[in-house]
Amino acid sequence: MSAVPLSPTPSTATSSSTATSSSTATASTAATPSTGTASTATASSAGTAGGGPAGEVEAAAGRLSAVLEPTPLQRSRRLSERLRGEVWLKREDLQPVRSYKVRGAYNLIAQLPESARAAGLVCASAGNHAQGVAYACALLGIAGTIYLPRSTPRQKLDRITALGGDRVRLCLAGDDYDDSAAAATRHAERTGATMVPAFDHPATIAGQGTVIREAFGQLGRVPDLVVVPVGGGGLLAGTLSWLRAHHPEVRVVGVEPAGAACMAAALAAGRPVDLPVVDGFVDGAAVRRAGALTYPIVRDGHAELTVVSEGQVCTEMLEFYQVDGIIAEPAGALAAAALGHSVRVEPGSCTLCLLSGGNNDVSRYAEIIERSLVHAGRKHYFLVDLPQEAGALRQFLDRVLGPDDDVTLFEYVKRNNRETGPALIGIELGRPDDLQSLLTRMRQAIPRVQLLPPDSPMTRFLV
Repeated sequence: MSAVPLSPTPSTATSSSTATSSSTATASTAATPSTGTASTATASSAGTAGGGPAGEVEAAAGRLSAVLEPTPLQRSRRLSERLRGEVWLKREDLQPVRSYKVRGAYNLIAQLPESARAAGLVCASAGNHAQGVAYACALLGIAGTIYLPRSTPRQKLDRITALGGDRVRLCLAGDDYDDSAAAATRHAERTGATMVPAFDHPATIAGQGTVIREAFGQLGRVPDLVVVPVGGGGLLAGTLSWLRAHHPEVRVVGVEPAGAACMAAALAAGRPVDLPVVDGFVDGAAVRRAGALTYPIVRDGHAELTVVSEGQVCTEMLEFYQVDGIIAEPAGALAAAALGHSVRVEPGSCTLCLLSGGNNDVSRYAEIIERSLVHAGRKHYFLVDLPQEAGALRQFLDRVLGPDDDVTLFEYVKRNNRETGPALIGIELGRPDDLQSLLTRMRQAIPRVQLLPPDSPMTRFLV
């Protein structure tokens, strides 16, 4: 495996958006969403030295300005009204690869010496880092091999191929990101190819840190709160690397999916540890083990960490789609899903929230709707014993269902020589509060009724 050290390169180019140290902004700046137009402001002197993590972010910004346009910073009317403050979304879903991951991937690859490029590149990814690597390979004319979990959505696979063309080769390996990372490591050891880590490399971290640097320059003032999604920790580590040098007073919250909170586990253990089980639904952040390099940056950066349930993520994805007209992938909606729930937001405050990606396969929306309804308490599953007699189903519908309830699933197995037969029934309620009255009517009409809890094996199989 080719291990190539990368030294920080002093930035000689003016970034598309250098952050301001001023804590005030004009009324027009605060009220008008940015369109991503280049802007320049003066950074505080605390982090403008050429070295250190903040200096690496500055160098990365200059490097990326030649190949990437700034992504828009937009005020979210929906979230601002709900939280009674100002909520601004950094739209990294509008990158050429529909994710911020291109920043770290390109920043690392662009610095590789010719010998490392000639050896070919290899990486592991849940999909977004792969697109960034593929984009860089095509742009720089480098061959790359990309390992992905077998569960990677088809949409992401197609996008990787479209971006990388004949410069990249895809290999499906394992059930999650960590399985693919192990396969990529074996490939590098066997062939001498150069690894391009998805999050655990100084150049990757520095590239991801350019997101917050760019957003601060566009906002034109210092927000009260910055909220970012967390998988292996590259984006959060990059955010803290730049932000703690320039604006150490800003509150920073990292949001992990409840089923893959590897950074919280690392902080609790005092070192990165493997999660015993990972829920892969939030695929862009479903990482089993936090990075060895990202962990100490997060540990020492005084960021808060919180989790949000996969069901709440689905609800936020649907709000983005139906209200805002934004296609967000699960990891892309992760940070926004926590606002006002597991992340406290003060009324009247200014929040900067990173919408990290929009690579969502349309075929997943049925599952997204299902998970959201279950999370909201509007979708429930029951095991009931129905009488084996004519008209039993009609009686059930007439006596049990409320006016706003709907049967979404009915599986019935008739048993000979028995008075009753088992039925699996899914019901969508008009309101979550209707559940108790529904259960009361069910138990009055049917001898045996069992409500399946959301975390039961059978419910997980259905959802």
